[in-house]
Amino acid sequence: MAFIYYVTQIQFEFGALRLLRQECERVGITRPLIVTDPGVKAAGILQKALDALPDLTVAVFDQTPSNPTEAAVLAAAALYKSGSCDGLIAVGGGSAIDCAKGVAIATTHEGPLTSYATIEGGSAKITARAAPLIAVPTTSGTGSEVARGAIIIVDDHRKLGFHSWHLVPKAAICDPELTLGLPARLTAATGMDAIAHCMETFMSAAFNPPADGIALDGLQRGWAHIERATNDGSDREARLNMMSASMQGAMAFQKGLGCVHSLSHSLGGVDPRLHHGSLNALFLPAVVRFNAAAESVRKDRRLERMASAMGLASGSDIAGAIREMNARLDLPDGLASVGVTPDLFEKVIDGAMADHCHTTNPRLATRQDYLQMLQDSM
Repeated sequence: MAFIYYVTQIQFEFGALRLLRQECERVGITRPLIVTDPGVKAAGILQKALDALPDLTVAVFDQTPSNPTEAAVLAAAALYKSGSCDGLIAVGGGSAIDCAKGVAIATTHEGPLTSYATIEGGSAKITARAAPLIAVPTTSGTGSEVARGAIIIVDDHRKLGFHSWHLVPKAAICDPELTLGLPARLTAATGMDAIAHCMETFMSAAFNPPADGIALDGLQRGWAHIERATNDGSDREARLNMMSASMQGAMAFQKGLGCVHSLSHSLGGVDPRLHHGSLNALFLPAVVRFNAAAESVRKDRRLERMASAMGLASGSDIAGAIREMNARLDLPDGLASVGVTPDLFEKVIDGAMADHCHTTNPRLATRQDYLQMLQDSM
C-alpha cells in the first residue's frame, strides 16, 4: 500500500524570516530553544532570528557540530529542560535541523536516544509528545525542514536515521535571502545533496506519483541553477531555485532513497569529517550505473526521464554528466581525494547493508555490488 503524506506549512519567499514570530504563535511556542551552529552565529543569521522574536524568552544552543551527534542532542536537551522551553526553532543547515529533531525526541521520551533509531525498531516509539519544531534552513541541501527524518551519529559511532511523522517540523520558513553569499564549496556540496535526493527518490521503485513529479521538477531546477548559485553567491534567482530543489527533494524522499545514501550514511559514520553532500556527489555516478540494470525490468524509462530534465540526450549520459558537474563545481573527484582508503570498505559495506535506505533502492545491492560501487568511486 502506498502511503502519501504532506503536512508541513511552508512560508517561502525572500524575507520570510520576518514571519518567525507569527509562526511561533500559530504553533503555540512561547519559550523556544533555538538550535544552531557556530557558523550560522558568526554569519549574523542567529541574530536575525533573535531580532524576529523581540518579545519571547529565547534560549540558544549554538554548538551543533557539522555532523550532529548524540552528545550534542543531549547537551541541547539539557538546556531545553533547564530553560523550561516549550518548543524548538532550528536555524541552520541539515545538521542543526536534525539535531533539533533529536532534541524533540530526547526531551519528551524516556530511555536512550538510540532506542528510537529506525533500524532499532524505534520509529513506532516516537509519539505526538515530541516537542514542536519550526525549521529555518540556511543552506539548500538536505531539505530537512519538510522531512520526517534526522540523521545523527550516536555514541557507538553509527550514523543512524530517526524517522517519524511526529518529527516533521510544524512550520518551515524558507527564506532564500539567508543563503545569499554562502561559500561556493558549501553551495556546491549542499546543492548536489539536493540533486541526489531528487534523483534517488525518482529512481526508487515505490509507488508515489506525487513524489515522482516533485522530484523531477526539483531535479530540473537544481541541475539548471547549481552552477550559477555556486559561481555567484548573490544570484537571487539561482538561490531561490536551489532552495526549492532542496525542499522538493525532501518532500519527495518520503518515497525512499537508495544506495547513494546507504553508502554516504555509513561512510559518514566511519569518518564524520566527510561532508554528506560531497559524498552523495561522489557516489551518484556509480549508483546510477548500477541502477541502470533495473530499467529493462521496470520499463518506465526512469533514467531517460531524468536525462530529459537535465537537458541530456540519453539516460546513459547521466553518470558522466554528474562527474563533469562535480569537476566544474570543484568538488572532490574521488574517495581517495578525501582520504578514504580500501581498508575501510568492509566496515562501510556493513553499515550500508544495515542502513534504512538500502531496501528502497530500485535494485537490491549485495555486498559485492557495494564493493564495486566503492571501487568505482575511488
